Amino acid sequence: MPEQTVKRMCALLGMLKYRPPGNLSDSDFDISAMEEEKDQLIKRVERLKKRVESVSNHQRMLEQARQLRVEKEREESLTHQKQEQRNQLFQAEQRLQRSQQQLKDLRQAAADANPESLMKRLEEEIKINSYMVSEKLPKELEGMRHTVQYLQKVASEPAMGQADLQELEDKIKEVDYQINQLIEKRMMRNDPMDDKLTLYRQQASIIIRRKESKAEELQEAREELAAAERELRQRTNQPQASDGEEVIRGDELKRLVVKLRSRGTVFKKKRQEITELKAEYGVLQRTEEILRQRHETIQQKLQTVEAEKGISGYSDTQEELERVSAIKSELDEKKGRTLDDMSEMVKKLNSVIVEKKSALAPIIKELRSLRQRCQELSQEYEEKKVQYESCAAGLESNRSKLEQEVKALREETAQEENQYHYINTMSEMQIQRAAEEMKAYVSSDPQERKKAIREVYMKNISEQELLGKKLREKQKMVRESHSDNMEQMKMWQDLEQLMECKKQCFIRAQSQASIGQVIQEGGEDRLVL
Repeated sequence: MPEQTVKRMCALLGMLKYRPPGNLSDSDFDISAMEEEKDQLIKRVERLKKRVESVSNHQRMLEQARQLRVEKEREESLTHQKQEQRNQLFQAEQRLQRSQQQLKDLRQAAADANPESLMKRLEEEIKINSYMVSEKLPKELEGMRHTVQYLQKVASEPAMGQADLQELEDKIKEVDYQINQLIEKRMMRNDPMDDKLTLYRQQASIIIRRKESKAEELQEAREELAAAERELRQRTNQPQASDGEEVIRGDELKRLVVKLRSRGTVFKKKRQEITELKAEYGVLQRTEEILRQRHETIQQKLQTVEAEKGISGYSDTQEELERVSAIKSELDEKKGRTLDDMSEMVKKLNSVIVEKKSALAPIIKELRSLRQRCQELSQEYEEKKVQYESCAAGLESNRSKLEQEVKALREETAQEENQYHYINTMSEMQIQRAAEEMKAYVSSDPQERKKAIREVYMKNISEQELLGKKLREKQKMVRESHSDNMEQMKMWQDLEQLMECKKQCFIRAQSQASIGQVIQEGGEDRLVL
């Protein structure tokens, strides 16, 4: 029995050597760690074996231990089967719910479906697919072809040096300068027709970009839907496949448990390392802060000493020289190390370039015809673009005229409707008043008849006739006494003029009291000098 236990442990340790493919250095480290653990476990098993052999009835105790282990494995297997059956039951319930939901959706779709909605949906799908096929996908294909062409051009050119790069940068700067000058000239010209066309072009480009973004969103949504459907089919097929699988045996379950334990040990070790590294990081961060503060203090003191000695900036210059020399030595060392690597890399790149050229030769041959086709399409596109812009400008002018006409007609319609409603309301009110007047006129009740408009008007007419009679009598009296009244009015006017003269004379007399004396006798005024 101990030999079987040792063999079993060795087999388990051999199984622990398996690791998923990953980084080679990590795998070697894990394998070496497992080999050490294996040696330790073998030594521990040997020690336990010696201790057990010294105990009496150790065979019977080992047999009982084996039976206990078998029963525990059986218990774990039964527990696993129970959990698996619960999972299968849960998955079956989920399948039932999904099926019920699908049935409900299908019934709802069948209830809401009619020929008009189906035709409308099909027309929308046809429009979307037509746009994808005729506009979006050709543009993407053309962009990919341009990218391939550019990469082929880059691959066919020889390696560029620093002088070539400098020349390209100078050309780029010159082209940018020319573009900026053209933009400034165009802004200074400020043609209103160009501004209008620019506005239309911007609106058209905004609409095209919006259309392309919506098409991309639709494509992404379709891809997500397809991925979700694939995942749903996989999830649906997984329970069906798992129904026919065999129950995991005790050895396999134990192997999985041991594997999980080893993973847990590695996880704990890594977590402990992370904790230690965090603590060390905190200590190093605090140390760095203290050293930085000391460095600042020393730098201040050094600057003070340099200022006193009259050599300010000497330490900065010395540090910069040391840094530059260190960088130069490091670069020289790297350059010496990498010369061989670079030569080897150049050989590999040359071989790869030759292979790529041979592989791209048929594609380049095909691209020539496609390039010619592209030029034809570009020319046709420019012609169609000019036609579209002219047609769009004409349609826009017609649209603005039609909008103005529609606006004027709508205003006229609104005025006519208002006038119609006013006349209709007034006619209804007059008809209602006429009906009420007729009802009051033919009524036998004197009170009602008094309320009639005819009676009111007749009463007003009689009152006005009486008032006119009185006014005519008054007019007659005024005409008879007109001459006497006019003479009386003239007398009053003379009296007023006389009083005004007396007032003026009195004021003048008051102002000329030192020159003479005014004497009043017999109703006459005399001035004595």
